[in-house]
Amino acid sequence: MSEHSQTMGDIPILFEDNHLLGITKPVNVPTQEDASGDPDLLTLLKQDLKERYNKPGNVYLGLVHRLDRPVGGAMIFAKTSKAASRLSETVRGRHFRKIYAAVVHGKLPAQQGTLKHTLLKDARTNTVTVVPKGTAGGKDAVLDYRVIGETDRYSLVHIELHTGRSHQIRVQMKEIGCPLFGDQKYGAGVNKPGQQISLWSAIAAFPHPVTKEEIVLQSLPPRESPWAEWPAAVYDNVFKAEH
Repeated sequence: MSEHSQTMGDIPILFEDNHLLGITKPVNVPTQEDASGDPDLLTLLKQDLKERYNKPGNVYLGLVHRLDRPVGGAMIFAKTSKAASRLSETVRGRHFRKIYAAVVHGKLPAQQGTLKHTLLKDARTNTVTVVPKGTAGGKDAVLDYRVIGETDRYSLVHIELHTGRSHQIRVQMKEIGCPLFGDQKYGAGVNKPGQQISLWSAIAAFPHPVTKEEIVLQSLPPRESPWAEWPAAVYDNVFKAEH
């Protein structure tokens, strides 16, 4: 088992054993193959495993959760079908903790709180909107947030997801008037074209599918704008336990 010790090209390995592969996803790489035809993370990781372990034939790697293409950070993959099945059950049972760091425009309504909305996805346009509760096809979306840093224009926010809806953080933050920095889809009015979205998967935590040991993957956003608006020590607050 290795932890925080290897890099696959530009992809840092956060955790690896016979069952799991935890990595830091690079920004702007699709999680799996899409219509763009660009290199995707699942294919890149399979190829790396094939080469590193000199495996013949196809390599199994199970996708357990997803990150939007522009989002980077901690992500776990299953190296066996049994691990994939058990991890998927962990996600469905909401025993899989997902914590993000985000930079948003403006000030939030309170220093901490819970956001609850009903979201509806339009698969044709790949956009999500907030709709009244009870709307056909709408799904409940819940997150907790905590402000850990502020400037005159931006807030740095710790976010814990309780549901895993498509574009959830981006849409819920826009709904309260605080769109994410760099979000071209849901913050076009306040963001400049070409800006990178400031949303980062900081923690993925779950019981190991075989040993039941608590696994915690941690990843920090890059020290570049707008993340660098705050000193590195501020980011320690992202990793503080909330119990």
